[in-house]
Amino acid sequence: MSDHSSMEVDVVIVGGGMVGASLALALRGLDLEVALIEAQAPDSAAQPSFDERTTALGNGTRRVFETLGVWEPMRREAGAIRGIHVSERGGFGFARLLAAEQGLEAFGFVVANRVIGRVLWEALRRPDPNARARLELIVPATIRDAAISGERVELSIDGPRGPQRIAARLAVAADGARSILRDRAGIAAHIEDYQQVAVIANLRAERAHDGTAFERFTPSGPIALLPLHDGSYTAIWTLAPELAAPVLQQGDAAFLRGLQAAFGWRAGRLEQAGRRASYPLALTRADASVADRTVLIGNASQSLHPVAGQGFNLGLRDAATLAEVLAEALAPTLADSRDIDVGAASVLANFAARRAADRSGVTRFTDSLVKLFSDERPGFGLVRNLGLLLFDMSPPAKTALSRLSLGFAGRTPRLARGLGLR
Repeated sequence: MSDHSSMEVDVVIVGGGMVGASLALALRGLDLEVALIEAQAPDSAAQPSFDERTTALGNGTRRVFETLGVWEPMRREAGAIRGIHVSERGGFGFARLLAAEQGLEAFGFVVANRVIGRVLWEALRRPDPNARARLELIVPATIRDAAISGERVELSIDGPRGPQRIAARLAVAADGARSILRDRAGIAAHIEDYQQVAVIANLRAERAHDGTAFERFTPSGPIALLPLHDGSYTAIWTLAPELAAPVLQQGDAAFLRGLQAAFGWRAGRLEQAGRRASYPLALTRADASVADRTVLIGNASQSLHPVAGQGFNLGLRDAATLAEVLAEALAPTLADSRDIDVGAASVLANFAARRAADRSGVTRFTDSLVKLFSDERPGFGLVRNLGLLLFDMSPPAKTALSRLSLGFAGRTPRLARGLGLR
C-alpha cells in the first residue's frame, strides 16, 4: 500500500458493519491488499450496526464464525434457540419445532449486535501472524465521490487523516440498504414499505425461558420473543406506525400490559421491560448484485423483514461466497496476486450466479410470510391455521426449515461448512 493520502488496493470494502467486517476477516487468509472503510467507530453510540438490537444466528452462520475463529467469545453471550413455537392470535393452529428432534444442539443463537460487532472488530485489529492479506482499517471515513471505470474504482473519502483517494480493482458495497456505492455503480434498488415499525425491547418474564423462541402473528404484525443468554427475552413487536408511536412513549407498566394482551401468556407473565427502540420495516431489493468492478453484499443487496430472522444470515452467505470466489480466482496461479484481476467481469458473474437462487428464494420466502399472515380476506385465517397444523405434523417440512440457515438453494459456502477457503 502507498501513503495515507493515496493508496491502491485489490479490494475496498465500503461498510464495516457485521457483514462488511466479516468479509474483511475472511479475506485475511488471501494474498490480497484490502481496505475497509467505515463511517462510524465500532464503539460509537452512533454506530447503527452495533446497537442494542439482537440477531438470530443460524447454524450456518455459527459455522462461518467458528471457521473465522470468532464464535467462542460470541457464544458466551448467546442465547440458544432450542425450540420454536409459531401461532396466530385468535386462531387454533400452531406449529412447534424442537432442535433435539432434528439432531441439533440448537436451531440458532440470539446475540446482541453490539457483541457481534465488538468481537469482529477486536479480531480485525488483533495482529494475526498467519494472515496473508494486508488489511487497512480506515475509520471513521465517509465517501465524497466514486468513479467507476472498466479498469478500476476510485474513491474520494474524508478519512481520519484528512482527504484520501483509494483505487481498487474491486469495490464491495456493504454499506446498508441506502448504499452510496450501489447508487454510484448505477444499480437500481426497489423499496417496498411494509407500513410497519418494529418496536424492540428486552424483557423479563416470571420464569426464565427454556430456550423457546416464539413467533406470534397478530393483525398488526408479528411479535417475536427470542431467548437471551441470561434467561430473559428480546421482543420484536411489529406495529403500524400510528400504533408504534404511542407505544414508544408508554411507561413500563403500560407497555407490558399492551404487549401481554397482544402476545398472550405462553411465556408467562411479562414483568420487566428495558429501554425501547424502533425502526421502520421495508423490503429493499437491488436489481442486480454486481456491476462494473462492484459487488453488493448484505443489506446493500437485499434488506428483509425480520419475521423469519434471515436477513443477516443471508448477507453473511453473500460475504462467505464472495471470499470463496476470490480465493478460487487466485488459486490457478502461483504468481503474485497483483497479476490476478479480482474485479474481472468473469469473477463477478461467478459470484452473482452462485448467490442468485439463495438470494431470490429467501427474499420471496420472507416477503410471502409477511403478506400471508397480514391478509385479512375471508377464509385466509382458516387456511393459515390449517397450514400451521399440517406443518406441525410434517417431519420433512420441519427438517427443511431447520436447515434454512445453510442456504435456501445452491451451493453452501465453504466457510458455512466449517472449511477454509482453500
